[in-house]
Amino acid sequence: MKRRNKKKERALRTIRLWTLPEAEKALPYLHSITGSLREHWLEALNQREILRQLTSKAGRPDREAILAQQAAEFSQSDAEDRFGDALKELMKIDVYLLDPVQGLAFIPFNKDDELAWLVYDLFEQDGLKTWRYHKDPMETRRPISEALTATRPPQDSDGSV
Repeated sequence: MKRRNKKKERALRTIRLWTLPEAEKALPYLHSITGSLREHWLEALNQREILRQLTSKAGRPDREAILAQQAAEFSQSDAEDRFGDALKELMKIDVYLLDPVQGLAFIPFNKDDELAWLVYDLFEQDGLKTWRYHKDPMETRRPISEALTATRPPQDSDGSV
């Protein structure tokens, strides 16, 4: 009789692969959600810094300092919750946030039967200017025009593969 592993098995999840036209059609939504993610992230960082400054003061805090700390904690928690909600919304459509401050997200697609990523950039005019293969180093960026062309296997002079 086989013993079952008591560790929880993770359910496999298939991600949706986008096409370039689908991604282009979703650009206004992606712009909105990544902009919100950036704002919520920066607000949480700001409140964390305010809280750090308030708690680093020497001596026993007075009533005003305690109230200010509580307000900063609440604001930080609220911003983190809003960030989490927006991130879940983005991940529901299988778009993955890379950097909230820079406004970068990855959109999965198929290129030459390999996993590749369209790179969405909040600060680019068109949003989609580059892409990369999954196996590429993280900083690799290829022009979007390359994603439109399909590569074909080399052919011999007689036309055979």
